[in-house]
Amino acid sequence: QVQVVESGGGSVQAGGSLRLSCTVSGLSFDDYAMGWVRQAPGKEREGVAYITWSGYIQYYDDSVKGRFRISRDNAKKTLYLQMNSLKPEDTAPYYCAADRKVKRTAFVGIGPADFDVWGQGTEVTVSS
Repeated sequence: QVQVVESGGGSVQAGGSLRLSCTVSGLSFDDYAMGWVRQAPGKEREGVAYITWSGYIQYYDDSVKGRFRISRDNAKKTLYLQMNSLKPEDTAPYYCAADRKVKRTAFVGIGPADFDVWGQGTEVTVSS
């Protein structure tokens, strides 16, 4: 059974930074691409950032490109999301997600539906 512990969310003012973490058990962590997805109330689930199993390739949604950085530590089975220059529109619960496909090496045409999401998420609130 996959278990996920997400942490690092909080309330910040616009322009501030947060670092999210996600520790995973019950999954061969280094076999799967991982990602962060968010879903604000009344909005569709949105893929924020993905990273391949090796960590060499990352994808970022245009809305966060240049501000967020995804990384992973396979030895610790932990996924990270460094979020800088936060904006009010970044406000949402953020969820750790694992790819449904083993050893994916590219993210062309990939969306949140290609990932499994577990855990309660960690809430990010950005005030103006």
